[in-house]
Amino acid sequence: MSTNILLVRHGQTEWNQVVRFRGRTDLDLNDVGQAQACALARRLEAWPIAAIYTSPLRRAHQTAEPLAQRLGLPIRPAQGLMDMDYGHWQGRTPQEVAQAELEIYRRWLEAPQQVHIPGGESLPPVQQRVMSAVQEIVAQNPNGMVLLVGHQVVNKVLICTLLGLSLASFWRIEQDTACLNHFRHHDGLYDILLLNDTCHLAGLM
Repeated sequence: MSTNILLVRHGQTEWNQVVRFRGRTDLDLNDVGQAQACALARRLEAWPIAAIYTSPLRRAHQTAEPLAQRLGLPIRPAQGLMDMDYGHWQGRTPQEVAQAELEIYRRWLEAPQQVHIPGGESLPPVQQRVMSAVQEIVAQNPNGMVLLVGHQVVNKVLICTLLGLSLASFWRIEQDTACLNHFRHHDGLYDILLLNDTCHLAGLM
């Protein structure tokens, strides 16, 4: 038996466009993000998806909505897919954070696995909760295809883990808005079939 996992990053928001640390701020998709969600739905509507799970945040739910409507499936919130808690950095630009906390921000860029965001999270707890969520979803869908909609950090951490990479490889993984990743789980292993695929977003990026 095998479970096919389609992993998507949510579509664009205004804070993606201007580049602010988003975290737990509950943002809506902007117009580009809505168009990306519709493009994703067109690409996946013929795929045999049996269940849809998203982060509880609106931007993830809104990314899944067009596809869920086409397939007649409910959207199931998964707390483990929630974005990283950026604590004191939330809502600030990278430039603002670097100006205020240069040393810890430099370490975030050089060794993210060692950094605890002030007032927020570090990557290992994110890894623990997202893997727990994925393992539970795989157990509930032992021989089907599921769609998961998460966030940049959550997806990067999950992909590192599924590929057997340490969290030191965090910055080597790219996750564009509304990108598609495809993994197959079998015999306790995860094979990668697609990574950061954005061909459905031609003209929207």
